Amino acid sequence: MKIKGHFDRRGFLQLSAFLSAGMVLPQRLSFAAEGDLLRIRSDSDINRLDPAFEIGNLEDITNRCVLVTLVRLSDMRKGNTIAPWGAEKIEQTDPTSITFTLLPGLKWTGGYGPVTPEDVKYSFERIADPKNESAWKYQFEKLDKVEVKDERTGIIRLKEPFQPIWVTSLPYYGGHIVCKAAVEKAGGKYTTEIPAQCGPYLLDKWEPKQKMTFKANPDWPGPKPDFGQVEISIVEDDQAAQLAYEAKAFDYCRVSASSAKGLKEKPLPDTKLIEAQSTRYVWLTINMDNPKLKDPKVRQAVQYAFDGEQLIAGTYEGLVPRSTGVVQPGTAFTRAKNIIDKPDYEKAKALLAEAGVSDLKLNLATLNDSRYMTACQIIQATMAQAGITIEIQPYDEGAYWVLGDKTQGDGYKNLELVLMPFAGGIDPSENLVWFRPDQIGVWNWSAFNSPEFEELYTKALSEGDQAKRKTMYNRMEDLMEESGGFIFVCHEPFVAIHKTTFEPEILADGYPNPVGFKKL
Repeated sequence: MKIKGHFDRRGFLQLSAFLSAGMVLPQRLSFAAEGDLLRIRSDSDINRLDPAFEIGNLEDITNRCVLVTLVRLSDMRKGNTIAPWGAEKIEQTDPTSITFTLLPGLKWTGGYGPVTPEDVKYSFERIADPKNESAWKYQFEKLDKVEVKDERTGIIRLKEPFQPIWVTSLPYYGGHIVCKAAVEKAGGKYTTEIPAQCGPYLLDKWEPKQKMTFKANPDWPGPKPDFGQVEISIVEDDQAAQLAYEAKAFDYCRVSASSAKGLKEKPLPDTKLIEAQSTRYVWLTINMDNPKLKDPKVRQAVQYAFDGEQLIAGTYEGLVPRSTGVVQPGTAFTRAKNIIDKPDYEKAKALLAEAGVSDLKLNLATLNDSRYMTACQIIQATMAQAGITIEIQPYDEGAYWVLGDKTQGDGYKNLELVLMPFAGGIDPSENLVWFRPDQIGVWNWSAFNSPEFEELYTKALSEGDQAKRKTMYNRMEDLMEESGGFIFVCHEPFVAIHKTTFEPEILADGYPNPVGFKKL
């Protein structure tokens, strides 16, 4: 391991404990802040940086640095407000039209010239085109076209009103603008080599499974970032990442919820603790198409055998409430309560008896992560009280995220139970989109297929009355629970630590935006 700079005895002892525990750090982790350097921890590496095909996490953090969106969101702790970013001016002129004028001076690397409305048109329409099979096509499913008016001005035309466009489409994954000429030259899509960049930072170097390094873009015409260089190092394990922070390897680090209590009782020097409610939601998928779970009574028995309070207390230190759906608690669209909100082991046993099922054994798939393994062990213990035997099957990230992917073969049909975490959005539609019928064999691993759900989803996108939208979304969550295909667990607490010399910017998905980190 190559270690830059120096660190004190405390750092040395932390690092020694870290290594003796058999934990692995990236080989080129920096152990002292050097001048204008900001060091951030990520828990996963990149796979595809093309906004039309990215998965998220570090990929979107990267695109926030090296590409531009028309608008940007504020820190989640400041209300998720929207402000112009790549657009000098942007306004909704009528329910189906948004006019924008690009910031002057936006320029692509590689000699591709200025960013133009033609680039915006290309970026949005390629995602909306079903032939491209972008996972983010729902963000532009009401898009008609983007009209190019002149070298800096364009109009986004919608087929009908689309309520989520400002918080779901424009500032996030699908909203990142790519260079039409550069992407077409690359063959119409790309993976980890960005053909042209235009953002506050430029990607300087990617060391797979180790680190990404960014440097400030001297040609960026907008507000300059406070840090001249950013390093994002990949450490998958939360405990390992916290030890690395304590050894002064990071300036900002997300940590496990279970660490919060200890960090409050014994605060780290020169460190601020952040606790917040994230939009990352967790639920238990019950595959309705699996022969063991075809009978609704069996699925309902599983629901009655679930103890949400024990799971949240044991996994998340009781920092968050039990979720009543995939919509974030405490918002205007939150469902009042779960239909089955407490365990009833005798009821579960009775339902299994009515279904003629005894000695029910189910496999529970999960990410091989300490928090999710803890949650699964609690599920295993509580469901045993209803006579249900749970076998836990942990998977590493690469294998886990394709378990329900029909393009990988018929294995998705054999899933039984899966503990699933998703990074959610601000608008309810972003959290509910994954359970539409067209997502079966993609992300809808419950095989939930409800025509009423699909009809409500489509109507709610255009409904301007927020009370009516709430009624629609709550009914959709009722349908999910009534199907027996889902158990809603929680929206995970967000816990992070950072140096007191700056204030981080964290977006609603819980991922940092290095561009918005401000020195104090």
